[in-house]
Amino acid sequence: MADSQLFEDSFTVTGLDHAKYDRVGRISATSSDSTITLTLDINSELFPLSPNDPFQLLLADTLNLDGTKEEKGWRPTAQGESTLADMWDYVCFGRIYRFEEGNNDNM
Repeated sequence: MADSQLFEDSFTVTGLDHAKYDRVGRISATSSDSTITLTLDINSELFPLSPNDPFQLLLADTLNLDGTKEEKGWRPTAQGESTLADMWDYVCFGRIYRFEEGNNDNM
């Protein structure tokens, strides 16, 4: 299972913007050690967050516990079959549209 996990960290919501879409909120967050900032769109009806709320984020390239890749995207599994999604309150499936690396001068 660990091979499919690309990134995991704890964050605190620093800002929230609901202006663009009805059920989607754009959150800004900072990691617990303040080295990473994150902007993420979430379904705010399904997973409401407010400023100062903590949350855990995991990026994975598959939801299959055995690490095998999905061929046509994520779909609910047969009854009784567990996936990584069973371990989290909110799950998104899709693409990362923009990723920006900071400079390493501060390290």
